[in-house]
Amino acid sequence: MDVPREPRPKRHRYVAYGIAGLGVLALTIALARLKPAALAAERSSLLIDEVKRGPMVFQVRGTGILVPVEVRILTVPTGCKVERVLLFPGTEVKEDSVIAELSSPELQQAAEDAMWTLRKAQSEYELSYLNQKGATASAKAALQEAQAGMRAGERLRQEGLLSESDVLKAQVRLEESQARFAMDQARMDLYEGKGGRSSPARAAMEQARAQWTLKQAQVAALKVRPGMAGILQQVPLQVGQQLAPGATLAKVAKALPLKAELKVSETQAKDLLAGQRVSIDTRNGLVEGRVLRIDPAVQNGTVTVDASLEGPLPKGARPDLSVEGIIELDRADSGVFVGRPVQAQSHASATLFKLSADGTEATRVKVRFGRGSVSTIEVLEGLQPGDKVLLSDISPYDGQDRIRIK
Repeated sequence: MDVPREPRPKRHRYVAYGIAGLGVLALTIALARLKPAALAAERSSLLIDEVKRGPMVFQVRGTGILVPVEVRILTVPTGCKVERVLLFPGTEVKEDSVIAELSSPELQQAAEDAMWTLRKAQSEYELSYLNQKGATASAKAALQEAQAGMRAGERLRQEGLLSESDVLKAQVRLEESQARFAMDQARMDLYEGKGGRSSPARAAMEQARAQWTLKQAQVAALKVRPGMAGILQQVPLQVGQQLAPGATLAKVAKALPLKAELKVSETQAKDLLAGQRVSIDTRNGLVEGRVLRIDPAVQNGTVTVDASLEGPLPKGARPDLSVEGIIELDRADSGVFVGRPVQAQSHASATLFKLSADGTEATRVKVRFGRGSVSTIEVLEGLQPGDKVLLSDISPYDGQDRIRIK
């Protein structure tokens, strides 16, 4: 027969459930307290530098070209036509080398007219001069006659042979002759250009001569000459081309001396001063120099800086050669600095990854920077000498506070 069994107590089951629940809760808390797995980075792909203390040089970099110091732009004085082009860019020229020949019938006619105008003015001046010379001579003779009459009248008055009134009349004639001679002599001085003044006839002649000289120079300029020895850089001319007044004929430059024309970012140009030292890299050697001029205007986000080249130039240095210049702004005897990270800006804050003591992990820290240089930047807060940081681009680790270094 079946025997009824007593029901088993349920408390053991409850105890088991409680123990299991406590285990799950403990596991959940432990997992919650675990840090998320850090991203790993290959050490060989990272740029690592150590924070140092010591003297620091503040520099800025600029790129540009070498340009001649002495350059001459030749322009046409009047409208004309290109007849011949004799020399081309790259040719070494002398002062009187003929680069091109131009023609202008209008200018030739103007020069001819100026010549005849000058001859007419010269003739009128000479005729007027002779007339004035004759008048001056007559006035001088009249003065001499009046002086002789005055002397004779004085003797006759003393002998009682001439009245006092006759002597007074002789005195008046003498004074009138003196005044007339003085006026004619003054007119003669104007004809001769004495005292920096000129007569109307002389002024007209000098004006005509100046106009003729100008036209002669313009006609001579139809044969284009550089006016100095150098290298012909530009000749933008074609045979048969019609040129307007002021059009460029050629550009001539002396091969030496040269200067560097550098473009510096406007954000780095605020501390530039004339006289600062510059090191120019010509890709074939370094040349020392100094800042000559700083352009006050900003173009396309850069400032133009002219720098001298002191000392012998490396081989291959020539106009338009691409160069790089490093300008020394200042020096500090002691400071804390590090290699310039990709994202670092002068006088700003940024976050960097600082390596642990064993170098297996890097933690994000906030750093405040001071003045920057070409390859280094001053550290004001957040790092100490001896710390090692990542200089590489850390954008792949955005959102991560630490990374593992493998």
